Amino acid sequence: MSNIERANFGSKIGIILATAGSAVGLGNVWRFPYMAGQNGGAAFILIYIFCVLLLGIPCLVSEFIIGRHAQSNTARAYGKLGGKGWALVGGLGVLTGFLITSYYAVVSGWCLQYLYASIAGQLKGDPQYVTEYFQTFSQDPVNPVFWTVVILFVTCFVIVKGVEKGIERASKLLMPTLFVLLLVIVVASCLLPGAGEGVKFLLKPDFTIIDKNVFLGALGQSFYSLSIAMGCICTYASYFSRDTNLGKSAVQIAVIDSLVAILAGLMIFPAAFSVGVNPDSGPSLIFITLPNVFNEAFASVPVVGYVISLLFYGLLALAALTSLISLHEVSTAFCHEEFHLSRRTAAIGVTVVCAVIGTFCSLSLGHYDGLQLFGKSLFDLFDYTTGQIMLPVGGFLTCVFLGWFVPKKLVRDEFTNNGTLRGSLFGVFLFAVRFVCPLGILLIFLHQLGVV
Repeated sequence: MSNIERANFGSKIGIILATAGSAVGLGNVWRFPYMAGQNGGAAFILIYIFCVLLLGIPCLVSEFIIGRHAQSNTARAYGKLGGKGWALVGGLGVLTGFLITSYYAVVSGWCLQYLYASIAGQLKGDPQYVTEYFQTFSQDPVNPVFWTVVILFVTCFVIVKGVEKGIERASKLLMPTLFVLLLVIVVASCLLPGAGEGVKFLLKPDFTIIDKNVFLGALGQSFYSLSIAMGCICTYASYFSRDTNLGKSAVQIAVIDSLVAILAGLMIFPAAFSVGVNPDSGPSLIFITLPNVFNEAFASVPVVGYVISLLFYGLLALAALTSLISLHEVSTAFCHEEFHLSRRTAAIGVTVVCAVIGTFCSLSLGHYDGLQLFGKSLFDLFDYTTGQIMLPVGGFLTCVFLGWFVPKKLVRDEFTNNGTLRGSLFGVFLFAVRFVCPLGILLIFLHQLGVV
């Protein structure tokens, strides 16, 4: 496939919104708030922002350079710049994105179920009812699978339309809608009685709680939140025009991503504090804790509680969809180019295979004990393998590849758009990619394995 035939994003705002949509997902709206809750709130956020600057932006620019220069899917991009051996690193990114698509679709399907349940008024009840609702639903052999398939085929519909008419057009619609919903819920949450304590928790740092676990947790969250080493960033960069300012785009995307994460905290913690809910509720926060928070916080005005719950799970579904689109595109672009399939055939094929794998992942959370490996359900195994092993390894190798093996002139030319942009920060960027980022990623990896 020649470069002339390759599709591109049609506008600068399309590039920013689509790539930001790739980064903005459940990692921001779900994982970031509970990570902040478990690690002291404001202090964690400050360290997180520092880690985005230290690790996130250089890694984003690295993947931008590889993707835009090669103008290919992730596996072929690494191969073009470094040969067959490095193509395996790109292939690791494709495989990581594919596996994450399969089990991420399950959680994304839960968001659709909760959106439906909000519309139908099924989330009203005491805390025990809400807890049992989630447990019953997540272990059901039919409903979670149904919603997994639904969201995958919605994603497929967008992907089939192509880069400009599908991904870019959807991002221009979904991302502004996501921001509007987020701001509406933030305002409603912050107006609740006693919400000030939640705002204080989120914005007033307590540096006495900082230890290596808080620091490494923030480092890992910055990596997870920006979708680094999943193949998404590299694939989207292959659709960038040659005059795209890579450094500026990376900063803009990191700012949007971090802003959404902080707003998600302002959406959740004021409401939680207003009803006396512990901010470190963990992964169950959005499916068990928050329905109870909405029920109690707006008990005097049930209609408002109904609307806020509806908006929240609509927001969650949009965030899940924007990320799922970018994850799906990684595998679609690979199949489209490597197997010479039409985009439609490649997208449908990826969707069907992911739906099958997602079905088994969903069923493994229920009563199907046989769907386990190494003592973990298939869902947990995919989550652990991709998040704890494949992402850090892929990110580490990407930094080593770009920092030490790709010709320095090529990296500088891409960084400066062949000398048309100022390259005053190039030395800082290269130092970060060669030394700071690999060390940071290695620390994340060792921490996740329990070594440090």
